[in-house]
Amino acid sequence: MARKRHLSRIAVMQTLFERDARSEDCGTEVLLRNIADLEKEYGTVDADFAQLIFTKYIENKVDVHTHIEKHAPEWPLDRMDPIARAILYIGATEIAYITDTPVAVVMNECIDMAKEYGGSEASKFVNGVLHTLAKSTL
Repeated sequence: MARKRHLSRIAVMQTLFERDARSEDCGTEVLLRNIADLEKEYGTVDADFAQLIFTKYIENKVDVHTHIEKHAPEWPLDRMDPIARAILYIGATEIAYITDTPVAVVMNECIDMAKEYGGSEASKFVNGVLHTLAKSTL
């Protein structure tokens, strides 16, 4: 059975991907739909944790984007793979604003999501950006 927090991150990734793809802002209603869809297939999702990540990202979006762009200077956000970008939003948010999970765990979770959902090089890209971001924020 998949871990509850892992599923939470996947729900947030799906929501942030959808936010980027739509012209209008989608929010909590989309996150709740994604959580419900994952629960149908995989079991319980830690909805509170998913909401925390999503809320912290929304509250700190400008800073999160700035941190990512600083640590991936060759890749402006609009040129990044959309899945990798959504995963980086989650990783950067957790590293900077949610301190109850060890950084290594956050990085491993993000790399695993990139391997599962991203392109062939997404996991290496996510690893590199989050590694340099984590070193600068610790």
